[in-house]
Amino acid sequence: MNHSKWKTSRTRKLLGEQIVESSAYVEAGYAFALAQAVHDRRTELGLSQSELARRAGMTQPQISLIEGGDSVPTLPLLTRLAKAMDASLTIDLDGDQSAFVFTAHDSGRPDDLSFGGRSSVA
Repeated sequence: MNHSKWKTSRTRKLLGEQIVESSAYVEAGYAFALAQAVHDRRTELGLSQSELARRAGMTQPQISLIEGGDSVPTLPLLTRLAKAMDASLTIDLDGDQSAFVFTAHDSGRPDDLSFGGRSSVA
């Protein structure tokens, strides 16, 4: 196939073409959205990966893998991460639009994005 004829998913959607995404592609999108949410909250707090790892009882390479989208943590680990970042984690998996939101404990309810919640969407 001629590479100049390749179209991105976004281009295909804009052209109205039907897109069938593999489950691996969708799962990778979730991993990257979660990675962005962890990174955004960590940097918002001014924490290094090492400090976040210490707070969560993990290692810096484990945090790096999560932030790189190379590892999807278990629910107990997500709970430890949220606690270490003094936040609640809201996960919304709704078809094409999925979001991972860390909301600081002192800023309101986890589902209230207008009060400091950071959202990363897949």
